[in-house]
Amino acid sequence: MSEIVISTLAERPELGDRLADFEGGWPEFILHDPIGNSLLVRVYDLFPEQCLVATDGDELIGHGASIPFVFPNEHRRELPDGGWDRVLVWGMADERRGHEGNVSSALEIVIRPTHLGRGLSHLMLQAMREAVKVKGHQTLYAPVRPNAKEDAHQPMTEYVQQVRGDGLPVDAWLRVHVKAGGKVIKVAPTSMVVAGTLADWREWTGLPFDQDGDVVVPQALAPVRCSVKHNNAVYVEPNVWVRHDL
Repeated sequence: MSEIVISTLAERPELGDRLADFEGGWPEFILHDPIGNSLLVRVYDLFPEQCLVATDGDELIGHGASIPFVFPNEHRRELPDGGWDRVLVWGMADERRGHEGNVSSALEIVIRPTHLGRGLSHLMLQAMREAVKVKGHQTLYAPVRPNAKEDAHQPMTEYVQQVRGDGLPVDAWLRVHVKAGGKVIKVAPTSMVVAGTLADWREWTGLPFDQDGDVVVPQALAPVRCSVKHNNAVYVEPNVWVRHDL
């Protein structure tokens, strides 16, 4: 294998067209978060200097994005319970109004599955910290998705308190952040919201969605609430706010 190189998208703009076809990372149902669908692609267009691409030779093996936003101010005194969705809206609203952000939030770090286990998540997070620091920001926040959480019914507030013998989180992705210097702040209980018809959910998951109540979906961090009568199912995902002081 050749050497892994991590660049900003501003340095490698020719890779921008390849991001849409990148496979790996998010489970299928998360790709139907309406806020993410409408806004995330714009982050790569508007803030390429703090978006990342990782290459191994000519192969794109990972990418990541963060967004600047204003925090705190008179309307934003605490990190939002709405987590990922809300900070994405905040950042795009600030850009539209011409308000220059003083901090940034990570939005995603996605690695091609064939390249997992090479320490790339650590390298990408460090590169993201550096890119934000170059902009003069002293803080990088992250609404982290603890994707090793297997029990959908376990409260996230309980899960984030579980640590290994060395005191680090049992969750691998939270552990990456903490080892990089991040501090767990609080749970964002409504970080992502995905709603769809029962046909949508059957297509996204391969599950029948034919009974009322909670449905446990692989890779979901909480149950999906299904209503046969209303032909609708809704997923509300909790994430975890982490703060990196740079």
